Amino acid sequence: MSLIHDMFQTTIAGSLPKPAWLAEPGKLWPAWRASGAELERAKRDATLLWLKEQEDAGIDIVTEGEQSRQHFVHGFLEFVEGIDFSRKVKMGIRNNRYDAMVPVVSGPLRLKGRVHQVEARLAREHTGRKLKITLPGPMTIVDTIADEYYRDKVKLALAFAELLNQEARALEKDGVDVIQFDEPAFNVYLDDVKRWGIDALHRAIEGLKCTTCVHICYGYGIQANIDWKMTLGGEWRQYAEIFPALAKSRIKQVSLECINSKVPLELLKFLKGKDVLVGVIDVATDRIESAEEVSDVIEKALQYVPAKHLFPCTNCGMAPMNRDVALAKLRALAEGAALARKKLGNRGQSPISAKSRRKKTRR
Repeated sequence: MSLIHDMFQTTIAGSLPKPAWLAEPGKLWPAWRASGAELERAKRDATLLWLKEQEDAGIDIVTEGEQSRQHFVHGFLEFVEGIDFSRKVKMGIRNNRYDAMVPVVSGPLRLKGRVHQVEARLAREHTGRKLKITLPGPMTIVDTIADEYYRDKVKLALAFAELLNQEARALEKDGVDVIQFDEPAFNVYLDDVKRWGIDALHRAIEGLKCTTCVHICYGYGIQANIDWKMTLGGEWRQYAEIFPALAKSRIKQVSLECINSKVPLELLKFLKGKDVLVGVIDVATDRIESAEEVSDVIEKALQYVPAKHLFPCTNCGMAPMNRDVALAKLRALAEGAALARKKLGNRGQSPISAKSRRKKTRR
């Protein structure tokens, strides 16, 4: 088992591909292969499988891979009263980037009970590493559901933020170290982020003592997102509008895509004081990055982010990806971070923790 590092701790955006025996492979909204108790056992097995794969690959901060959710947003919505799943409507999401069939908010929102207790406790029991659990952010939920009750985006977002906070507080008690809110809508509705999006996030993290994170990126490696990126020009500077506001927020970490994107790394300077999860693994291609490529992105990001605040990560989730490709990319992530540590160590800095060195000496 690899050492846990103090510098350049590796992690992923959250999701990993579901094994073919659990759900349809290669799909963002896969159909389950089983039902009832058999499905629950399969979800458990897949969660344990990916925990072990992440550890073996050398990932420092692991997730449960979102193996128990069909979709990163709807996996939460299924546990919310006041949403009519029997009546889905077609709606353009992410500012009409693509259409999706979404459920309807038809009444006051309440949690039916715990959302991710089973998988969070399972993961906590089976790994000694830091554990991250992801939740959809309030703005992204609002952008992925039809509303016939609140009829006000801000009121709806704050209602969801209240429910997210309930689950986040419970996850913290389950032993989760990092709670990440996924907000791909943050680089679409830039003015709304500053007007009410960050306020909704603050409501979602209220009272939490664990590490909090927001993941903002240009989306999964699906064709609709790839096509949209082609319209954004030679440089993607949307983050310049929201990073200063995020730097002033109470969120501790910000996750974004870097490798093979057109995001100017100089924009990272606007996140001063935050931990930055720097995307060094491209989820829009099956090509496996080399350790040198990963290390190169880390080194470039170090011009704007202090080493103690830099966490190598994937650009986005890997849910629609081929399982073997995802596993190879996890290894590339860890190997690239190790190379970056080695290079920094050669300059007179020691990246391995004293605790890990003591364990290594005892062996």
